[in-house]
Amino acid sequence: MRLLPPLGLLIFLAVWEAVPRLGLVNPAFLPPPSVLPAAFLREFTSGEWLAAIWNSLGHYTLGLATGTLLGIALGIVTGMYRPMERLTSWVVRVLRPVPGLAWVPFAIIWFGVAPSAAVFIIAIGVFWIVYFAAHGAISSVDRDLIEVADAFGFRSGPERLIKVLLPAATPGLLVGVRTAIGQAWMAVVAAEIFGVAGLGQRMMQASSLLATDIVVVYMLTMAGLYGLLDTVFVALQGRLLQWKA
Repeated sequence: MRLLPPLGLLIFLAVWEAVPRLGLVNPAFLPPPSVLPAAFLREFTSGEWLAAIWNSLGHYTLGLATGTLLGIALGIVTGMYRPMERLTSWVVRVLRPVPGLAWVPFAIIWFGVAPSAAVFIIAIGVFWIVYFAAHGAISSVDRDLIEVADAFGFRSGPERLIKVLLPAATPGLLVGVRTAIGQAWMAVVAAEIFGVAGLGQRMMQASSLLATDIVVVYMLTMAGLYGLLDTVFVALQGRLLQWKA
């Protein structure tokens, strides 16, 4: 059974290699994986690869942190206080369906073609995921726990939040944050395609020249970065939730 994952990967790579080699697809449109190491080496030695990663990580980190913190804060407030949930319910219904790409024109108008515009787009991309996770986790806390907290004298909002709600809602919050980690990488491309330096911009530059091998290199780079961050987060999540074991 342990051999199945690497076997599946090998089969996938073999099929991918065969499709352009057999002429089923033009190699200019789908480069075989065997040409990717040389493409990566060119990008690495030119310094473009490291520069793109460095720029995107800056946008990614700030956008993820901003969207996550705002989403958690608003989700907690609306989850704790029903009047706040009702007050914001129609605002949420109006803004939630708007895709991240629709905010690109406003990002350019408000921030210009600058890193802050990319941060804004990424923050928008993760905000709703974290907001709904936080709102759902807080509002679904067992009411019996709150009554017990009242019995022990924890009646104020901050006391309930720290002593009862946050510990009980942490698993749900962490699920939302983990989802946001992946969503933020998807938003990076949308945030950088209009000229902000980073992985997305480099991909667009390469695609305009039909350098699809370079495009795939940066696609795999983003996948690798996501995999690394997700692995680190899962390890951290396990440590934070040791009390559940």
